[in-house]
Amino acid sequence: MNKTKTFLCFALILGSASSGFTQAKTSDYKPVAKIKVEGDGGWDYITSDDETGYVYISHSTIVQVLDTKTGTVKATIPDTKGVHGIALAKDLNKGFISNGKDTSVTVFDLKTFATITKVKVTGKNPDAILYDSFSKKVFAYNGRTSNATVIDAKTNAVVATIPLEGKPEFSVADGKGKVFVNIEDKHKVCMINSSTLKVEQTWAIAPGEEPSGLAIDIKNHRLFLVCGNNLMIIMNSETGKVISNFPIGDGSDGIAFDPSNERAYSSNGDGTITVVQGKNGGEYKILETIPTQKGARTIAVDTKTHHLYLPTAEFEPAPAGEGNEKKRPSMKKGSFCILDVAPAK
Repeated sequence: MNKTKTFLCFALILGSASSGFTQAKTSDYKPVAKIKVEGDGGWDYITSDDETGYVYISHSTIVQVLDTKTGTVKATIPDTKGVHGIALAKDLNKGFISNGKDTSVTVFDLKTFATITKVKVTGKNPDAILYDSFSKKVFAYNGRTSNATVIDAKTNAVVATIPLEGKPEFSVADGKGKVFVNIEDKHKVCMINSSTLKVEQTWAIAPGEEPSGLAIDIKNHRLFLVCGNNLMIIMNSETGKVISNFPIGDGSDGIAFDPSNERAYSSNGDGTITVVQGKNGGEYKILETIPTQKGARTIAVDTKTHHLYLPTAEFEPAPAGEGNEKKRPSMKKGSFCILDVAPAK
C-alpha cells in the first residue's frame, strides 16, 4: 500500500477547522502532528514499541506499522480480519495480533513483519491480547465466549483455555506472574495467575461500571480503569481496594500510563484526554484535560519520548434514527490519521 504522511505545524493545526484540534489556555501538552494513514476501515487498539519508535495500528483487516520518527508506514501486516489488538514479545522477536472475525491470532516477526503462522483460538471474537513476559505466554481474550485462550509464545501452541465470568476487555501484567483483565459486563476486574492459569481474585470496581481500558503502575501496585459511566477508577493491584475515582470525558475506550512522570491518560471519544497525576502511588489529582479530536478513543504512550498517539478520523453527520435510536456516523474517506500529542516542555 502507498504510504502517506501529513505533518502539520502547531499553528496550522489550531487554525484549521477540519483538524479537530483546539488550544488549551495552559497545558503541559500540545498536538504536534496529524499523520495521515491510508485506509478507510475501522480501528481499535494501538500499541507503541518504545525501543524502535514504531506504533502498531489495528486497522480493519490489516495492521500498519507507523514509524513515528518519519511519519511513514514502514510495513503492513495483511489478513488480520476484524483486528483488535497487538501484543509484542520483544524478547522472542514476535508479535501477536487478535483477529476477531476469523477467531485467530496472527504471529509475526518483529524484524521482517512477515507472518509466521496463524493460531486458532478456543473461543469467539478474540479482542484484547496480552504477552506476559514472566510466563512467556500470550493471553487472547474472547469477547463472545467469556474466556481466554492461552498460547505458548515460544511454540505458538495453545496450552489452555481460562473460563471467565463475563465479557473480557483490556488486560495488563505486573511482570511477576499476575495478569489482570477487565470484565466489562460484570463491572469487575480479575487477577489470573500466569503460571497456574487460574483466576485467583475477582474484584468489584464500584463506583465504576463497564470497564474498558486498563493500565498498570507496576512500581506502586496500581491499576487504572476507564469506565462506561465516565469514571477513571484507581485500584490497589494487590488487594483490589478502590483508592480513588475521577470524572473523565465521554466515550473512553483506552488508557495509558507513563511511569516516569506517574501520569495516567484517558483517551475519550468526545475529543479529549483526561490526565491524572499521581505522587508515589498515594496522591492523585486531575492535572488537565487535553483537547484532541472526536473519535480518538484509544491511546498509546511512548514512555521514552512521552508522546501520546491516538487513532481517529473525521465523520459525516450522523444519520437520523427511528425514535431515540442513534446511528453511528460514517467515516469521511481519506481522513483516518494518528494524532501525535507531545509534552510542551
